[in-house]
Amino acid sequence: MSDLQCAVRMFVARHGEAEYESELLSDDGGSLTARGRSQASGLADLLADQRLAHVYTSTMSRAVQTGEIVAARLRVGVTVRHGLREFGVGSFAGQPADLEPDPFGPVFDDWLDGRLDSPIPGGESGSQVIERMRGVLDEAADRFRGEAVLVISHGGAICTAIPNLARNVERRFPRSRPLANGDVIELAADADGWLARSWAGEDLSS
Repeated sequence: MSDLQCAVRMFVARHGEAEYESELLSDDGGSLTARGRSQASGLADLLADQRLAHVYTSTMSRAVQTGEIVAARLRVGVTVRHGLREFGVGSFAGQPADLEPDPFGPVFDDWLDGRLDSPIPGGESGSQVIERMRGVLDEAADRFRGEAVLVISHGGAICTAIPNLARNVERRFPRSRPLANGDVIELAADADGWLARSWAGEDLSS
């Protein structure tokens, strides 16, 4: 992120509820349910007074659909970025989605504890997730200085990246405050980096 003369307001949201075409783990797929579409409309209502300049979404269909609903309601453009995708399933691709125990839980716990070099088997590390998310947020901040932007991403990627980017959020914060579909984190960007103002409705500005 370049030296910013005017703070950027960034709203980072988890996509709406989705259903999947297969019961097997995959890095693709997922379409919004009726509830998910309602959550996307509710997100547009929530941000209607923020004068959004643009919407960024991940390339995953459930995020794109969420972003398109919000953008249509608020009459702004949409940019799709691979860097906002959920962390990949790695070598678990093609296995049942209801595997027990959760194959991703131990690695995600490592990330929340700061062991960011731990990888999903056959996939990416926490550090890689953070860096690709950082790249898109910095791009949006540079492009829309002094304005407000909505970013649609995914629970795992958001909860990994934001506590490592915002200077006032501890890495373990998401453990007690997981993001539901449609939840929003508000960030501000300035020359000192990122600051979280709120997390799913909880004020963090004090």
